[in-house]
Amino acid sequence: MSGQDLIDAGMSQGKWFRPALDAANAVLSNGGSMADAMEAAKAFQPGPTLALRADNDIEIYSNIRAENAFEQDNVEKVHATMRALVRTPVVRSAAIMPDACPAGPVGTIPVGGVVASEAIHPGMHSADICCSMAISIFPGVDPKSLLDAVHAVTHFGPGGRPRGAQFKPSEATLSAFEQNPYLRDGALSAGIEHFATQGDGNHFAYVGTMKSTGETALVTHHGSRAPGARLYDKGMKVANRFREQLSPETHRENAWIPADTEEGDLYWSALQTIRQWTKENHYVLHDMAAEKLSAKVADRFWNEHNFVFRKSDGLFYHGKGATPAFDNWAHDATDLTIIPLNMAEPVLIVRGTDAAHGLGFSPHGAGRNISRSAHMRQLSAEYGADSRGLSPNNIAAILEKETSGLDVRFFSGFADVSELPSAYKSAANVRAQIEHYGLAEVVDEVIPYGSIMAGDWQKNAPWRKKRQ
Repeated sequence: MSGQDLIDAGMSQGKWFRPALDAANAVLSNGGSMADAMEAAKAFQPGPTLALRADNDIEIYSNIRAENAFEQDNVEKVHATMRALVRTPVVRSAAIMPDACPAGPVGTIPVGGVVASEAIHPGMHSADICCSMAISIFPGVDPKSLLDAVHAVTHFGPGGRPRGAQFKPSEATLSAFEQNPYLRDGALSAGIEHFATQGDGNHFAYVGTMKSTGETALVTHHGSRAPGARLYDKGMKVANRFREQLSPETHRENAWIPADTEEGDLYWSALQTIRQWTKENHYVLHDMAAEKLSAKVADRFWNEHNFVFRKSDGLFYHGKGATPAFDNWAHDATDLTIIPLNMAEPVLIVRGTDAAHGLGFSPHGAGRNISRSAHMRQLSAEYGADSRGLSPNNIAAILEKETSGLDVRFFSGFADVSELPSAYKSAANVRAQIEHYGLAEVVDEVIPYGSIMAGDWQKNAPWRKKRQ
């Protein structure tokens, strides 16, 4: 039997032809009839594909309003990308948070997007799986001492800690890596190398004092680093294989892994392991700071805002830059979650309201109206920078204007002005919209003392040093 026989029988050509023909010709070799061989081949024929949903089939709950022209453009782009996304056949509902901003081509879930689906979409939790917040309270410790201690023990920038300076996750977490095929190869070694590191971009260590008690607190923000990124890459490849079979019209970034498959079970399990790794990654840094100060931690909790949650309705709720605000969102959930705004503003401690129009989520921060590069162009124009970019004097002036009175540090030694407060939406507006839409209740605040970020590490990147 040849491929032409299958085509003549009305079948659509595809990768399935090879195993189908092998099965059919095995039947013929064993004395079977052509009819029997054709039946054997048909067993490999893919089922009918799922078409995209029609426009407006799925309601999008919008919890965002524009406060100026920049925000209006941003809001329109966010709605456009969500309208394209919800045409994905297995998506059941979606919501937009007040801090939403586009994060890729039209059809890609925006930051500040929430999507409920029958399946798991790796592209909807992004490569920074389990990007999250953690807070520890240090009674009797002054803020500067804590910031100094954190600065001494943390690690920002690309890559992991060098050999001899590495820390291991718990044995239970390492064992879970070894048992899952998504994590066994590559992610396991990265899970050790990148442990106790915070990355770059908008990740930070923030020290302040609790508004309610005056006690000193440490708040950290980072995700799962290389282990999560490697799981994401593998998940996207598996999801796209299913997409090609089940719904080739679906946007590649919205490909899904069906929940009722072995691949779906293993991926869900891998996500939980990455979540545990990330939680440990936060707290090991907090504990190292406590040890350096010979201090005790009085209280702590954490929450993720780039993750997938499964509710009792059986659906998978994907929060891309969105904080869970529904009861018992995880086995270790408290009734409080953490929403940062920018380094010059208080970190909000909130209690979720499980608002139906937010699908049970609240914002994860202040978000951006424009990209980092666009923001840098604005600053360059404002400060009269030449073709070489902002000068050291320009940067010093920007820092003085935006972070005066704060102890702001950059781990690389070079300030990253694309992460300063002006890069983000108005904190006051985001807070007002949280209240207006009833997404969460602010119950306490961490008043800023100072913070540490990676900074512009590319100015002194390892490859630059090597070339020099």
